[in-house]
Amino acid sequence: MVRRSLALTFVAACGSPPSPPPADTPDAPLGPVDAAPDACRLPFPPNPNPPAAPPFDGTVFLAPGLFTDGDPTSFASLTPKGRGIRTMFDRRTNSFSEVDARLFDARFGTTVSIEIQVNPELDDAAAEAAARFYATAIGRLPAFQFADLQTVWMHRGLFPFGGGNNNLLIHTEQGDAYVADGFLEEVFLHESSHTSLDAHHAATARWQEAQTADAGYISTYARDNPTREDVAESLVPYLAQKYRPERLAAGQLDAIRHAMPNRITYFDCLGLTLDRVP
Repeated sequence: MVRRSLALTFVAACGSPPSPPPADTPDAPLGPVDAAPDACRLPFPPNPNPPAAPPFDGTVFLAPGLFTDGDPTSFASLTPKGRGIRTMFDRRTNSFSEVDARLFDARFGTTVSIEIQVNPELDDAAAEAAARFYATAIGRLPAFQFADLQTVWMHRGLFPFGGGNNNLLIHTEQGDAYVADGFLEEVFLHESSHTSLDAHHAATARWQEAQTADAGYISTYARDNPTREDVAESLVPYLAQKYRPERLAAGQLDAIRHAMPNRITYFDCLGLTLDRVP
């Protein structure tokens, strides 16, 4: 019952903080492919057996343990940088404001540096502990999810995480709930899709062709927010069915592959892997 309640809260409230609409983006170039090469060039075939309704409410909460704290992390180091004025979004006020934030430089692998900006309502010790904990979890993201990630905002509060704005938004009491229910890594996968995938894929003709050919959505959250949530809602089940199928129930695996075969092909054609930041 706890997980069901949490899922409904996420579906109703989760998403990106407001930001200006992105400029028109050309279709993303194809990377290495796992799909047959012709599938990456030809029109998507109509889904022969689409479900009558989305099989899931929200895909972050398919199952605890799809991605876990036992998976490797690319997080390498955390360096305090003192205080500085930063513009941060806070769901508690549903607004941006200037904050004299506690700042940390988080390093991932040997190639990525992200600034973690922590509301000073957390004292020095608590801010550093929280920054280190969440940087470790963020380091479990695949390398492609760091493409546009530059900052992390962190506040107290029981409010959903967010993505977009070259950023990940964290509210620490909500983070405690995600950890307790086993969904923290899945939430970061969803939110980082808003950060590093949406602007490059959500509005492209090829993604929209895949949506049309699939004749439905993987979740009610994606169906109700097709331009804002469909990429993020589709990514978690895509990675789960491709790289963690043993962690899904058989019925979940079948539902994913029947509901979004062309979106699966689309992601295959990008060559997405779980490889961490080098």
